[in-house]
Amino acid sequence: MIRFESDYTEGAHERIIQKMVQTNMEQTSGYGMDEYCELARQHIRRACENEHTEVQFLVGGTQTNTTVISAILRPHQGVVAAVSGHIAVHETGAIEATGHKVITLPSDDGKITAAQVQQTYDDHWNDVTHEHIVQPGMVYISQPTENGTIYSRAELEALYEVCRDSGLPLFIDGARLGYALASPDNDVSLPQLAKLCDVFYIGGTKVGAFMGEAVVIVKDALKKDFRYFIKQRGGMLAKGRILGIQFETLFEDGLYLEVSQHAVQQALRIREAFASRGFTFRYDSSTNQQFPIVPDRLLEQLRAKYSFSFWEKVDETHSVIRFCTSWATNPAQVDELVRDIEALEQQGK
Repeated sequence: MIRFESDYTEGAHERIIQKMVQTNMEQTSGYGMDEYCELARQHIRRACENEHTEVQFLVGGTQTNTTVISAILRPHQGVVAAVSGHIAVHETGAIEATGHKVITLPSDDGKITAAQVQQTYDDHWNDVTHEHIVQPGMVYISQPTENGTIYSRAELEALYEVCRDSGLPLFIDGARLGYALASPDNDVSLPQLAKLCDVFYIGGTKVGAFMGEAVVIVKDALKKDFRYFIKQRGGMLAKGRILGIQFETLFEDGLYLEVSQHAVQQALRIREAFASRGFTFRYDSSTNQQFPIVPDRLLEQLRAKYSFSFWEKVDETHSVIRFCTSWATNPAQVDELVRDIEALEQQGK
């Protein structure tokens, strides 16, 4: 079985494994206060072109989203997100379990707009009974979105302007950030992203690491006591150097972007194979996730050799499926998939 259902089916990049082995018997301080975590912080700050950010390391995406969001919100506040946002659909109510509502906005492509946020903010405060309603307290987006789409620089600028004017911290989920940065359609660099939000994270779990997410806090007011929140949410890893070593390796000489580019290149090969045979797509994604619309009668033929994700039904006879590449995707396996897509087309759409 050749697996394309996610971007975390493999372990970790070879260079990370080598570094972990080389440093295995070293003695260091715990809880992310070791020299490797500090080196990783320095690399990330340089990559963001901001020496004043706070960088902290957590293990996984749900833990990171829960920790950041619960640290920002007051008890009566909720977080604004797209209806398809990860925190709204794929985290088992983790945010709600902390006592905070996810205030969802409609979205067809996974993105929300500045106008939607402004309307949500205005609707709340213009309601004479607003104190009886969960107050919008922050905004959550992801780059790229759940649907592989990306925010342009203009979209982020407009969104952040509304957030600043409304006093709503903007949090960007970057679990797959590397794949957004590597997209040929992307016009937002990492330093620019760091100027267009209050806090974001750089995902490692899905981009070459065994595990780990690097939270980058830009806004000074959000830095206070953040390590207390990490501890309280069970995110303070005793052997914190495990995370530091991985991010140091990913960022010391550009490996993070290198492996991200590889994944996107392979995904676009898959996209082109489907497109050249006349298949259409549910979302216009130029990242590592592709969402072709395929006749249901062809699904079993694909499943005989490949694992992929069912996304949604389009009509009685067609479904959206997802092929997801990663830092470790084997080009030879993509070659094989491309040939099989061509064979599918020979049997009709």
